[in-house]
Amino acid sequence: MTASAAAPAVRKASRRAVQAADTRALIVSEASRLFAKQGYVPTTVEAIASASGVALQTVYNSVGNKAALLSAVLDAAASGPHSPSSVLELMRQRTAAAPDFDALITVLADWFVEVHRRTGPVVRVIAQAAAVDPAVDKLQTARALQRLERYAEAAAAVRSHGGLQSGMSDAGAAAAIWSLGHPQAYRTLVGEAGWTVQAYRDWLKRSLGAALA
Repeated sequence: MTASAAAPAVRKASRRAVQAADTRALIVSEASRLFAKQGYVPTTVEAIASASGVALQTVYNSVGNKAALLSAVLDAAASGPHSPSSVLELMRQRTAAAPDFDALITVLADWFVEVHRRTGPVVRVIAQAAAVDPAVDKLQTARALQRLERYAEAAAAVRSHGGLQSGMSDAGAAAAIWSLGHPQAYRTLVGEAGWTVQAYRDWLKRSLGAALA
């Protein structure tokens, strides 16, 4: 097949890929809306399909089962306006741009504020759903371990900027970042204890600096 003959097929495949991505984004958006409005248990995959204007099988083909939908909603919330860039790519860019230790700690504190604001509602849904759905319980555990693993990169960046206490390993530093920046800490302090977001950010920046310097 010549290049000119193959071009229409390539364009057709490209259009299909774009349509598939748009369909997936619509499904995830409707799932996010329904989970936030109704909660996890009352929201059915059939309801998400109906709200999205697609067949039930399209939901399964595009995203997956109910737990997979919740996972996709979390990913979309975490990426926010930076989508389709992944959170990992975004944070690698930000940490690489930080010129020194203080700037890197500020990057981390600002990121936690940014991401917790966006993901707070879906994190609450996940916490509630984990109590009744083993698949979501596994999702919650997997995401916690994923965050811990990824913070090892942040810990390495801190070390490269002259941080980390004597004898502290990257794994230990990752655990400190994971603990201080945990979604539950934000939920409790800001959502329940009445802290302002600025107070949370200031506390987090001081705590991260003290733990890692």
